[in-house]
Amino acid sequence: MGRQYINQFSEGESINQVFVANGKQLRPNRQGNLYLQLTLSDKSGSVNAMQWNANQSVYDSFENGDYVIIKGTTQLFNGNLQIIVQQLKKADESRVDEADFVTLTNENIGQLIVQLRQFVDSISHPQLQSLCQQYLDSKDIMEKFSQAPAGVKNHHAYQGGLLHHVVSLMELAESVVQHYPEVDRDLVLAGVLLHDLSKTDELAYERSLEYTDEGQLVGHLVMGVELLGKQIDQWEANQGTTFPNDIAIQLKHMIVSHHGQYDFGSPKLPMTLEALVLHMIDNLDAKVHQFSHAMDSEANPGDNWTPFIPTLGRKLYKKTLQQKKQS
Repeated sequence: MGRQYINQFSEGESINQVFVANGKQLRPNRQGNLYLQLTLSDKSGSVNAMQWNANQSVYDSFENGDYVIIKGTTQLFNGNLQIIVQQLKKADESRVDEADFVTLTNENIGQLIVQLRQFVDSISHPQLQSLCQQYLDSKDIMEKFSQAPAGVKNHHAYQGGLLHHVVSLMELAESVVQHYPEVDRDLVLAGVLLHDLSKTDELAYERSLEYTDEGQLVGHLVMGVELLGKQIDQWEANQGTTFPNDIAIQLKHMIVSHHGQYDFGSPKLPMTLEALVLHMIDNLDAKVHQFSHAMDSEANPGDNWTPFIPTLGRKLYKKTLQQKKQS
């Protein structure tokens, strides 16, 4: 029998297979007894897991990012699936099929890169176009860009997800600027390219998806502005001239404001049309992906509603108009 992936689990199933372990914590319950809490993942997603009556020896037997063999049972808790672990041991990596754990975009990476380059080629402002092209000409940037996720859990959380997200935003931007001709197309496309680019270093994604130390301590907004400064310095050295300061400032503003709200980590609110458009299409693409993924991966496909989803702050209604017509 082949492997059953996390997104195929249902309540009350017996589990005996390999996962990637992360986020391990050894905690006391109200009676002072220790339990192990961790996140298990494969290429289809992740699931929370608990082992009651754990001890320091179990906790020390593996590290975050290790493959572990889990024996346990699935159960629903507050509407979400989790695994109650009866036995956990570190797996022999030589016997693990890594293809079960590399989460890739469904899109063709090569085709996405072609589309990305076509959008950048179409930027009409010469200095802005050549700066963006400089990013794409960097072997180091593009190797990471083609592999990085756009997030750890919330949206496009798979290898290649960042590239998929950026190309999707460029397609959305094209529609928006046609409808609103007062919006500068070149700036929006450049902002789309740069806004999340430092997630390539904010996140770690070789085996499991998690934050790097720099990502936790600094974050991709600040890292993105720092990278832009380095790229402008390189551009000026190569071109022998000064990059337009007003464009540099607007690009920095788009990077730091694209989360749109102070509560979401932006130190500035969008204060230009282009920054506003970037924030809105970024949020739209992320939310649509979150909704779709939550509904597609939900553990009870026969129900009309998902359980409450904490990251979205709501339940989701899954029955489509087409399904209503058929019922």
